[in-house]
Amino acid sequence: MAREFQRGHKAKISDLTAGTDLYVGVQIAGPGLSFDISCFGLDADEQLSDDRYFIFFNQPKSPEESLQLLGAQAGDTESFRVTLDRIPANIHKLSFTATLDGAGQMSQVGPGYIRIVAGGEEVVRYAFTGSEFTTERAVMLGDFYLKDVWRFAAVGQGFDGGLDALLKNFGGEVAEEEPAAPEPVAGGAPPAFAPPAFAPPAQSTPPPAFGAPAGPPAPAPAPTPPPVHAAPTIVAPMTPPGGTVPPPSPAPAPYGQPAAAPYGQPAAAPFGQPAPAPYGQPAPAPYGQQPPGPPQGVPQGVPQGVPPGGAGLQAALQPYRELPTGQRWTPQNGQLMRVDLGEGGSPVLARQGSMVMYQGKVDFGYKGAGFAGRIVGNATGQEMQLMRCTGKGQVFLAEDGAHLHPVELQGDGICVSAENVLAFDESLQYEIRRIEGHGIPGGALFTMLFQGTGTVVVKTHGTPVVLPVTPTTFADCNAVVAWSAASQVIISSQVRLRRNAYPGHSGETVNLQFRGAPGNFIVVQPYEV
Repeated sequence: MAREFQRGHKAKISDLTAGTDLYVGVQIAGPGLSFDISCFGLDADEQLSDDRYFIFFNQPKSPEESLQLLGAQAGDTESFRVTLDRIPANIHKLSFTATLDGAGQMSQVGPGYIRIVAGGEEVVRYAFTGSEFTTERAVMLGDFYLKDVWRFAAVGQGFDGGLDALLKNFGGEVAEEEPAAPEPVAGGAPPAFAPPAFAPPAQSTPPPAFGAPAGPPAPAPAPTPPPVHAAPTIVAPMTPPGGTVPPPSPAPAPYGQPAAAPYGQPAAAPFGQPAPAPYGQPAPAPYGQQPPGPPQGVPQGVPQGVPPGGAGLQAALQPYRELPTGQRWTPQNGQLMRVDLGEGGSPVLARQGSMVMYQGKVDFGYKGAGFAGRIVGNATGQEMQLMRCTGKGQVFLAEDGAHLHPVELQGDGICVSAENVLAFDESLQYEIRRIEGHGIPGGALFTMLFQGTGTVVVKTHGTPVVLPVTPTTFADCNAVVAWSAASQVIISSQVRLRRNAYPGHSGETVNLQFRGAPGNFIVVQPYEV
């Protein structure tokens, strides 16, 4: 039976099927609308560094045929064959997208879906409707992504602009159109996985029955693409392979000293003194005196060069633009997190006051802990003042410039101090745990246990370090951030006196000892609360 996914849901492919030869079907339609359905093969930086892995109507297969465009069949508007164990190592993500070809917007589409079929049996389906979108002209439907193993994520993220804008988002560019290619010659060998002879529009018609885990599939040539969009589109990476790499920027100068100038350019003058003139040009006149005339052969009013990084406001702001997204949680930098909300998806619980900006129709409500929760929180110091984020849009979260780390849970658990929690999916289960010990000020420590499927965003002071749990693993209770839920935590007997209790004291208060089977871990930060 197929698993029904909602936007943001993720799962390992191995949890869905034992097969690696998969059928991906996309159904999307709307009155008077035409669509281009494509697959982008992206590298570890989520960029289209090799345009041979952009699978669309004019390029129906990858070089080794691990990705193939099969066409409309079995009730699907478009379908693909994905052979995961043949995908090259430089491809880390497959993003399946749909873009409008012509006028219209995504809010006009009817009910649609993206589904995965293995061995003739549908194993997962993510359904969507046009009510989830507004004026977007493209949508990122679902991703296969490599994170130690291949996984699938239901994305459902609208994207402004059409196919050209989506290409630029993935680091590609559209070249000018060339003359139309000649029509393909008929009479070639039929594909090994041909569509059924008759496929009524009902969605219950089964797709081709490849993808069974037993036995390797026989290689087959890709089907002839439909004779549409006769003019081919050429896609190339933004940076050509083997291109010139610009030299690194010079290191900043010590405070109060002029910065070193790049090779071939004059150095900056000390404060209050005139700057030296570029080579071959006269020096500027002192203040209050007329400058000398322009050198011969140089017209007045003509710029003498453009800064290496480009000129203008757009070039100056380019390094700080919003990063491309396709996931529910996307770090924009080390201190800013973006979360995508969608209608029908799971709400997000975040620390009150952590929202710095949002886009779309998002509602923020107070999340009460209840009477019992307030009692526990007041007694333990672990009560969190939370807000509930719902609606459709994007919310940007941060707090005091802390480093943010999204931790994705897939049915496992993690213990985190409430002081180090910024936000988490409401679908996660959480509770407060008590660590008792007479050496602890106040008599006990308290932590929050998160379990289930979803993401919790942990904040730290500085870059944390993750250490394996061994029989001799100890951590300062003020520096520890999180640990695996299966770890056993006890109070160390080595330190029992308060900090600075007497002259010559070590300065440490309470140590926690961690025990557990191999695979358990702790997370500490380079800072003591």
